Amino acid sequence: MTWEPVIGLEIHVHLKTRTKMFCRCPVAYFEPPNTQTCPVCLALPGALPVPNRRAVEWTILLGLALGCRIPERAIFHRKNYFYPDNPKGYQISQYDEPLCVEGSFAVPEPDGDALVGIERAHLEEDAAKTIHVGGAEGRIHGADRSLVDFNRGGTPLVEIVTKPDLRSPEEAKRFLQLLRQTVVELGISDAEMEKGSLRFDVNVSVRPAGSDELRTRTELKNMNSFNFAAKGIEREVRRQIDIYESGGRVEQETLHFDPGNESAPPLRSKEEAQDYRYFPEPDLVPLEPERELVERLRAELAELPSARIRRLEREVAFALAEELVTSGRDELYSRIPGGRAAVANVVMNELAALGLDPAAVNAEELGKVIERRGEIPRAAFSEALAESASPGFTADRYLAEAAIADVSELDPVIDRILGANEQQVEAYRGGKEGLLGFFVGQVMKETGGKANPKVVNERLREKLRALSAGEPGRSADGISDGRQGNPATMEERRGSRRDRFVRLAGRGREETAPVALHLGVIAVVGLLVVVILAIPLVLWVVLR
Repeated sequence: MTWEPVIGLEIHVHLKTRTKMFCRCPVAYFEPPNTQTCPVCLALPGALPVPNRRAVEWTILLGLALGCRIPERAIFHRKNYFYPDNPKGYQISQYDEPLCVEGSFAVPEPDGDALVGIERAHLEEDAAKTIHVGGAEGRIHGADRSLVDFNRGGTPLVEIVTKPDLRSPEEAKRFLQLLRQTVVELGISDAEMEKGSLRFDVNVSVRPAGSDELRTRTELKNMNSFNFAAKGIEREVRRQIDIYESGGRVEQETLHFDPGNESAPPLRSKEEAQDYRYFPEPDLVPLEPERELVERLRAELAELPSARIRRLEREVAFALAEELVTSGRDELYSRIPGGRAAVANVVMNELAALGLDPAAVNAEELGKVIERRGEIPRAAFSEALAESASPGFTADRYLAEAAIADVSELDPVIDRILGANEQQVEAYRGGKEGLLGFFVGQVMKETGGKANPKVVNERLREKLRALSAGEPGRSADGISDGRQGNPATMEERRGSRRDRFVRLAGRGREETAPVALHLGVIAVVGLLVVVILAIPLVLWVVLR
């Protein structure tokens, strides 16, 4: 039987407001533990929440980017559960009347767009941070004890819940990468997984391919890496298929994926909505976004990343367009003039590896360097890239180091190299074409690395091909005799021929000695044979 994964995501995004969701404590990530708190976020008796207006507006903005409908009325609910990082014993969240509903998010793929339904995007407060001590990699399993930092408690948090429309780990990873870039470009969050300002839970089930049933799902909790999410989904899909094929039953539970050993031990049984006993928050009035506000926010939306991928796909390949957009480097790519494929490759490879601030790069000058990359020594090109974000960067300095590409300058050097390496030339002619790299290296060494490698390759191939074919007009040692190509000076030719004559003469004398030795040996052996044959004849004559 063929099985099909059914995947849904719950993405948690910290909003980078100045203050928390329901109090005026600053949002801070690296302050000493439990120093950014107040009676409201610590849930002390008598403290009352006041919603953060900016957080409400940013949630609506995100909902519009996700293609959601913004209802005329939204309500905060109490989500009841007991946990050490939840001081109130409940979380202020939204349940059946959230700010954003019924969305659709297009994920570009090589063969078309995958539409992922958005169930809702709702606004809530984050829990405090639990720090597990003594366990492996700070995880709860094997920990000796747990500490709670309430600095994070009360941070504005948007939860985006997708429909179970994803069908593979790679598709889920692509969706998450594109969603993160969308959030960052909206300016509502830095979405840094290392800080915890972006994390996600993954709901996974499997079903027979072609079926529309929704079987029991499990939840992989609090993942903060796109690659870990893909690995976790792949591992869970395999596990569930093995269970079904062995006649077992999948239990609905929450798992904690450990990327170190790719295991997912269960944390607890998976809760349903009724387990949280939702009811409207009595201390907060309903939200009723004004239509003018919604339309103003809609007008603020720029071209979304998914649309830019499709636009850039017309200039470069899909994979490169996707990488440019999801990495946030497409704006720099658009500013750099020149051949689009060449610029895209430099931006996504060499420049990305340097970690430069794309906004600081002098795109116009860098474009000049990229355009003449083939004429510039590799070291000069690398230096130009590294300095492209520095104040005062210009291309002139590096273009002045343009590599030697003039054939009239390179041919004499190449001729000397071939003439000085006869054995390698003969080996190349015998089929060892890998020696071409040796000749290129010798030419680059002779020219101090300033020769154009492409031109050197072409001229070497042409000259070696001519030698192999025995073209007239060239001597056996590869040096032009003046009837074609770019001749060396008369003195060089005479010296070369004289040296070659001496080598050939010496070689002739060396080859004569072995021949004489062989003839002497043959004569001695012949004489011995005659003597041995003559002895019986002599004895017969004497005795007779």
